[in-house]
Amino acid sequence: GQNIFGLDVIETPEGDKMPQLIVQKELDREEKDTYVMKVKVEDGGFPQRSSTAILQVSVTDTNDNHPVFKETEIEVSIPENAPVGTSVTQLHATDADIGENARIHFSFSNLVSNIAKRLFHLNTTTGLITIKEPLDREETPNHKLLVLASDGGLVPARAMVLVNVTDVNDNVPSIDIRYIVNTINDTVVLSENASLNTKIALITVTDKDADHNGRVTCFTDHEIPFRLRPVFSNQFLLETAAYLDYESTKEYAIKLLAADAGKPPLNQSAMLFIKVKDENDNAPVFTQSLVTVSIPENNSPGVQLTKVSATDADSGPNAEISFLLGPDAPPEFSLDRRTGMLTVVKKLDREKEEKYLFTVLAKDNGVPPLTSNVTVFVSVIDQNDNSPVFTHNEYNFYVPENLPRHGTVGLITVTDPDYGENSAVTLSILDENDDFTIDSQTGVIRPNISFDREKQESYTFYVKAEDGGRVSRSSSAKVTINVVDVNDNKPVFIVPPSNYSYELVLPSTEPGTVVFQVIAVDNDTGMNAEVHYSIVGGNTRDLFEINQTTGNIIMKEKCDVTDLGLHRVLVKANDLGQPDSLFSVVTVNLFVNESVTNATLINELVHKSSEAPVTPNTEIADASSPTSDYVKILVAVVAGTITVVVVIFITAVVRCRQAPHLKAAQKNKQNSEWATPNPENRQMIMMKKKKKKKKQSPKNLLLNFVTIEETKVDDVDNDGNSITLELPIDLEEQTMGKYNWVTTPTTFKPDSPDLARHYKSASPQPAFQIQPETPLNSKHHIIQELPLDNTFVACDSISKCSSSSSDPYSVSDSGYPVTTFEAPVSVHARPTDSRTSPIEICSEI
Repeated sequence: GQNIFGLDVIETPEGDKMPQLIVQKELDREEKDTYVMKVKVEDGGFPQRSSTAILQVSVTDTNDNHPVFKETEIEVSIPENAPVGTSVTQLHATDADIGENARIHFSFSNLVSNIAKRLFHLNTTTGLITIKEPLDREETPNHKLLVLASDGGLVPARAMVLVNVTDVNDNVPSIDIRYIVNTINDTVVLSENASLNTKIALITVTDKDADHNGRVTCFTDHEIPFRLRPVFSNQFLLETAAYLDYESTKEYAIKLLAADAGKPPLNQSAMLFIKVKDENDNAPVFTQSLVTVSIPENNSPGVQLTKVSATDADSGPNAEISFLLGPDAPPEFSLDRRTGMLTVVKKLDREKEEKYLFTVLAKDNGVPPLTSNVTVFVSVIDQNDNSPVFTHNEYNFYVPENLPRHGTVGLITVTDPDYGENSAVTLSILDENDDFTIDSQTGVIRPNISFDREKQESYTFYVKAEDGGRVSRSSSAKVTINVVDVNDNKPVFIVPPSNYSYELVLPSTEPGTVVFQVIAVDNDTGMNAEVHYSIVGGNTRDLFEINQTTGNIIMKEKCDVTDLGLHRVLVKANDLGQPDSLFSVVTVNLFVNESVTNATLINELVHKSSEAPVTPNTEIADASSPTSDYVKILVAVVAGTITVVVVIFITAVVRCRQAPHLKAAQKNKQNSEWATPNPENRQMIMMKKKKKKKKQSPKNLLLNFVTIEETKVDDVDNDGNSITLELPIDLEEQTMGKYNWVTTPTTFKPDSPDLARHYKSASPQPAFQIQPETPLNSKHHIIQELPLDNTFVACDSISKCSSSSSDPYSVSDSGYPVTTFEAPVSVHARPTDSRTSPIEICSEI
């Protein structure tokens, strides 16, 4: 052992030397447990002396060897029905140590499951494993037992024992139901409206046994409206196979059977409960299809109208009905949700709303709820709570003063918001007014009088409207009838006072100076009374002009010596009445001279000149060059010549064809047609086409005049104050310019009356001239009848008239512009002849 042990000598402070045995290599008892050595000690003398000793070293055992299993992995099989105490396996382990270090202790590792520790027992000394509790393969088919062998050291030996539990058909099949639909207390609630193949539950059948012992089949016990449809080997879907009907079957108890293939087979059953749920498939039904109710207006709030009712074929909450007002229901009504009582919560007014039409809903408590509706018709009965209402508080009517009696003045409109007899309004005039009547039903006002604005301009009275209610109500309105002026008054001259007055005009009067002012008044109003002035005759030298609004006659040009003397100016005053204006004419005599030396002579001159016709105004041609005047004259001559030739030709043809009628035509010459008053015939206008023309000798000079005397109403002596208007009937062209118009005509038709003296005017009228007849072959005429009061509507300005025949004694066509006079002119017979011949005053169309 010299190579294992060594000797070390240690010297003490006292000088002693102490030998020490030192282990130089690791010892292993299992290899050599005893070492024997000789130890020699020598001194330092000479000769040295020494001694020896025998040293025996025994190596004691330490637990430096682990236990070792004979088999580290052991697999055993044991049936699951092995009894308790059955040996599973015997474990063997050895330890190279001795004594206590070689004593082995067996135990399960902490990694072994509690189930294994519960089922198996391990003998700690012998290492025998036995069954401690009955085994169950279905619970644990195999067990891993990690066994430790320890000698008290830190590192024990390990051995794995795998215990396989073999199957025995000791388990019945199990049925696992997984509901697809919701359940209540493990009961499937399925709607009666469920469609075919509705999935109810997933059925899983299992058997804890193995192989054929665990092969399971599943089925139901009897015919039901359900079926099991295989999904996998051990899974089935329970679904509806027919339609469900809650009314026929409210619930089902389905028995499911599962059996394994063991010998003998084991089976198991399970119950599945399905309750058919009543669906809200029936809406509430109202007992009435239309609810009709009436209520008088002005009701008290809270009045109950009617109770609506409905039924529901469903059951339970589905048959519980709540009543609601529809969205179109007015706020005047309320409805009890539970009882269906309809109540009026506001005061109704038929005049605002005569009827109400709305819906009432009946809703059950189903999910989702079903509703139905019914129409409610509420009619409001009228009460006479409204007085008649006029459309205006005051009526103003405007009527023309020529409105005939019993004509229509206006219409009174009255409304009554009530209904029926309560709204039947009767109209009447208060205070027994006899001037007017009113239609009690239509409200048309008619006069019992003739209006004259100049006498009374307006009428005022009150109209009463009374309804036909049991307790009648009435109201009244003021009516004012304003008489509107009609242009029935012509202007009347107040300056000058007559046609025989005159005004002195100095020759030195400057142009633009007012030499005289005519003033005329009109009793009408408005535009009918507005007067405009114009010069329509005389003023042959064009010395004067007139302001149409003021009536001022103004000197137009400077007078020269030839202008001295008496100037007659025919002034017309016409109003602006519509549609036809009226006028009056006055003669203004202006004496141009330095002074009035002999007033009597001037008066005689005025009276004498008044008997001469006044030359009418002609249009003043624009100044033009001599060349243009010559061209105009030449064109006029050519046109006239052509016209004369055509007329002569046509006349010759006509005369040839009408020879048999020549004598009749000559006889008709002696009876000229004149327009005379006709009391029985009020025809104002008639058309007459002239077909006869008399051939005249161009060398025969015939001067025919119609003399019309105009006399003011207030003149005492008609002869002294008349203005004679001489109308030349037929003049030869070569003598027209040479004839003295002031002379008295002497060529009247034999035995013809002096119509100008026979008919005298009530107001000053102009003398107007009618020119000879034109050679036209045929003309249309308007025949104006004279009214009963010997007045006629004259022409405005110098009229253009045509005769009714070609008789040289008839009134001829005038070449002047046509303007209609509408002032009445009285015409009187001449004193020399009391016979009356008809006068025809015609206006060419």
